[in-house]
Order: sequence, then structure tokens, then C-alpha cells
Amino acid sequence: MTAPTTIQLIGAALFGLAVLHTFSTKLFEHLAHTQPRHAGIWHLLGEVEVVFGFWAMVLMLCMYALLGTHEATAYLESRNFTESMFVFAIMVIAGTRPVLELAGASVRLVARFVPLPDGMAMYFLVLAFVPLLGSFITEPAAMTLAALMLRDLLFSRQVSSKLKYVTVGVLFVNVSIGGTLTPFAAPPVLMVATPWNWDLWFMLGHFGWKAALAVVFNAASAMLLFRADVAHMSAKPARKQASVPLSVVLVHLLFLALVVVFAHHPTVFMGLFLFFLGFTAAYPQHQNPLILREALLVAFFLAGLVVLGGLQQWWLQPVLTSLDSHTVFFAAAALTAITDNAALTYLGTLVEGLSQDFKISLVAGAVTGGGLTLIANAPNPAGAAILKEKFADNAIHPLGLLIAALPPTLVAVLAFQVL
Repeated sequence: MTAPTTIQLIGAALFGLAVLHTFSTKLFEHLAHTQPRHAGIWHLLGEVEVVFGFWAMVLMLCMYALLGTHEATAYLESRNFTESMFVFAIMVIAGTRPVLELAGASVRLVARFVPLPDGMAMYFLVLAFVPLLGSFITEPAAMTLAALMLRDLLFSRQVSSKLKYVTVGVLFVNVSIGGTLTPFAAPPVLMVATPWNWDLWFMLGHFGWKAALAVVFNAASAMLLFRADVAHMSAKPARKQASVPLSVVLVHLLFLALVVVFAHHPTVFMGLFLFFLGFTAAYPQHQNPLILREALLVAFFLAGLVVLGGLQQWWLQPVLTSLDSHTVFFAAAALTAITDNAALTYLGTLVEGLSQDFKISLVAGAVTGGGLTLIANAPNPAGAAILKEKFADNAIHPLGLLIAALPPTLVAVLAFQVL
């Protein structure tokens, strides 16, 4: 391994500070209350979604100072922000009133055939059916739908912190592994599907059925644990507006489908998104306020991760290539907690001569650890942005999430390693 450059060392240090920052957001919120004169900046630094964007800005300032304008600009332009833009567009469209009403009606319809009390059935389906649906509508869309339904149905009443954290932990893990039924929905799978020629049948045979069993087991376990606390999920939200016409719902679904189809082509899907914004402006009576702020914050978070993550290859790749096909699973699951899992699998595509077993273990480990932290999987910040207002201090504590996500993560480990 060649010696790292000065800017690579700075990038690694800033990446470590950013990870530490994500675990310290409550400290900044506390400073905002104790030092009201500068409450604005403390509140800003207390936003989890701002963390990586902030430290990416520090990195770019260092690059401008050390390498000059040309080199710094060239590095920034070499980064691929397609995923950030895609998550922004898909979050906004999936979070609209017509799509949410259709999703809610679909879950209620399926709940009728589940031999459980209505509240338990709804809770189970939001944590199982919706994450598995992410294999077809993409993980960010599934996360957005599930988080909004939990916010409006489960967290609409006062519930315990234990229920909140367990629910979020199961949701994050299930979304991460639930998108592996297909080769196009989960970001870490998306990175390898084309280079490694993994098609639908390969994903179903090596990942999908195992992930589905783990998703169902995790959701059922959480449902049984809190069966006495989720009964109110059966109550329909009070309808304050007339039902959305079917034609409007179909137009929203068409835009959603087209954005998914052109997920690799930002010029196309952002153009479609602008047309979508025009359509929502033309029919405001069928819309709730768009979640533009939440989606922009999530996109900013992911863009910052792309900028900082681009300088981590020098130490990540040697770590991965020094492992065998068995230990790489556990190493990937652990590394995913402090890096984006798509970054790990992307690095795998750069290494020549990997065995099929190594490739499978790398991706399985990456998706298994995708629920442990907010930065482990691209859709996690989207769920956190929607649900954090229901938590103390308007923040999902990283340590609480880590502890809550460990049991469902262990279930995913058993599914991928034993089955």
C-alpha cells in the first residue's frame, strides 16, 4: 500500500470527526438552550443531516488551501451525486398525499387478510410489507412511506421511547435487507449488479428469500413485544379533505415509476421531477405541503458523505482485500456502521479477481449492517428526518438506534450465514 497523501490523511481525520459528530448532536442541542445568543449555529450543528455536509465543506476549504482552486474543483466535479439527487426526488414524490393515501389503503386492505387484531396487523405490515416493497419502488421510497405512516399512525399518540427506538431499529434494518429481492432497488446492490452481472434470479436465489424471512421475523418479533401498545394504529386518520381522484393518483404513480426507471440518469429524472412539481402546483387541492425541506437535508447529508467518502479508499480497500470470503461478511457489517454501505460494495467492484463467494459475503455484510447507524444506508437519513420530531430533543440518539438495531441485525446475520 502506498503512503497516503496529506489530503487523504486530512480526509480520513475529518471523516472520523464527522462520525463522532453524528453521535454528539444532543450536545449541540443542549448548547443551543444554554447559549441562546448563538442558538442558531448550535441548532444547525445539531441537525444530523447537516453533519457530513458541514465537514465536507471543511474538507473542500482544506483542499483549496493546500492544492489550489483547480485541483479542489476537479475533485468536487469528479464526485457522483446521482444518488443524492435521486433520493431527493423520490422522497418528495413518495411523500405526497396521493401516494400516501394509496399506500395506506393498500396496507389496510392486506391487513384484512392477516389473522391478527387490526392494530397489530398494521404495525406488522408497515415494518414488513413496506420494506419488502422497497425491492420494487426503491429503498428510499419505501423508507419514506413507512416513516410517514409510522409518524401519522403509531407516533400520533404518546408512546414509550422503547417502542420508538425498537420500531426505528427494525425499520432501518428491514429496509436495508428488504431491498435485496431485486438488483435495482438497494444502493449497495445497485453498485455491483451491472459489473458483476447479478440479475433478478441471482438476487432472489442468493439474497431475496433469506432477507424476506429475516424481515418477517423482525417485524413479527417487534409486533409481539409491543402488542399492547400498537392497537391505535387501526384507527384511520381523521379525513379533513376530500379523497384524491384516481386520475391524480395514477399521475403520481407514473412520475414515481419514471423516476425509478431513470434512476441512473439525473438529467432525465430531475427533468421529470420539475414537471411533477408543476403538476402539484396545478392541483394544490389534492396535495399536502411537499416535504422539500426534509428531502433537501437528506440530499445534503448524502452529498457530504460522497465528498468525504471519496478520500477513504486508501484505507478501506486494503482492509477489505486482506480478508477471506467468510470474515469479509462481518467486517463489511461492522464497517458499514461508520461508512455508507454502497461505498463499501463500490470499492469491491474495483478489485479484480474476487471469488463469487467473496462478492456475495461482501454485499450480504453491507446490507446486514445497514440499520446500525444513520450513515450506514442511504435511506436512513430520510426516515430519521421524518420521524425525529417525535423523539426527545427532536433527535434520534445514535446510541439508542445502535442498541435497538442490534437484535434485528443479528437475525439478518443468521439469515445470511446459516440459511
